[in-house]
Amino acid sequence: MNPQARLQISILFFAQFFVWGTWGVSMGTWMNGLGFAPTEIGTAFGATSVAAMVSPFLVGMVADRFFPAQRVLGVLHILGGGLLFLASKATSFSEFYPLLVAHTLCYMPTLALVNAVAFSQMTDSAKSFGSIRVMGTFGWIAAGMLIGKLNLGSKPDQFVIGAAVSIVLGLYSFILLPNVPPKAKGEPVSVRAILGLDALDLMKDRSFAVFAIGSFLICIPLAFYYSGAERFLTQIGVAEAPAKMTFGQMSEVLFMLVFPVMFARLGVKRMLLLGMACWAVRYVFFAYGDANAGMWMLLAGITLHGPCFDFFFVTGQVYVDQRAPERMRAAAQCFIAFITYGAGMLVGSIAQGFVIEKYSLPDKSVNWTPAWLLPAGGSAAILLIFFFLFKDPSKRETPANV
Repeated sequence: MNPQARLQISILFFAQFFVWGTWGVSMGTWMNGLGFAPTEIGTAFGATSVAAMVSPFLVGMVADRFFPAQRVLGVLHILGGGLLFLASKATSFSEFYPLLVAHTLCYMPTLALVNAVAFSQMTDSAKSFGSIRVMGTFGWIAAGMLIGKLNLGSKPDQFVIGAAVSIVLGLYSFILLPNVPPKAKGEPVSVRAILGLDALDLMKDRSFAVFAIGSFLICIPLAFYYSGAERFLTQIGVAEAPAKMTFGQMSEVLFMLVFPVMFARLGVKRMLLLGMACWAVRYVFFAYGDANAGMWMLLAGITLHGPCFDFFFVTGQVYVDQRAPERMRAAAQCFIAFITYGAGMLVGSIAQGFVIEKYSLPDKSVNWTPAWLLPAGGSAAILLIFFFLFKDPSKRETPANV
């Protein structure tokens, strides 16, 4: 990978996750301050999941067949930034939620597209991807530190900052990103392709099918962290919770840097299982930690975000790139985004809202111990299922025959 492309794509990843990081952690505190119900907060965090289920397939098809991926990125980020700015002005759920969903409909497909742009410039994704993807982690850290240090977690300013960066990133995509022409340009377009069903052919491969189903299931307990952790830390008295949650991204940086070595030594299955195990342990720490003597457990749980994310999501993205034929790699990445950020996170976000409501006390505080033990148990159960059913593909296997 040439140095110029590496720099361009590193900046892309930094800004990509900075946008989400401005509001993706602290939105719940802002909504809680406006008097939104726990179920409404859970539903709002599920907006990214709704978007991941609706838009990535169509966008993946467009990028695979019609327009260069970097141009699609530019349009989506500029439009999404404008919608996020409008969302910052809303004061009721009926106003805020439709605008948030509209923004995420633009944003979520870009997660798969930035991967497609990055992979298009690499000769060995397993060795190169981690060192570039880590810049996205730095972007998330920078956003969290900014929001936390300026105490913007309870203010709409978090959305305004995210909107501004999104628009700048859209312009950057048009001007400075390398060209990624559509691989399947000129091929016939069918209803099957428009709906993204071409990527479903990958499910004919048993290992890929188990991976996809396992990814969906593990994202249900994962959603509890994204939609509940910052509120949990704030409510139990942890100061500057958004800033402290960036410890998770700092850990992610470390594990991203060692990712190539660990991936080569452990393989796909062991990496995925380690990620699932870390999720279960993290929620146990949250269940029994507190802001005083148990603070170490909270910090340990946050820090486990590194292996949680890297060992599962990044491994999964590399696995998909290796297994999918070149002509449908963008669509395949969108398919996994649909399963994880879409269906799994949506079910988890909605479920988390009901769990929080169930364990809410009359003074509006929450009995967090059982609320965290539920996703811990779910993560452990999914780990066992995955252990017995997933076959680790050998290095000699060829991509799924589709």
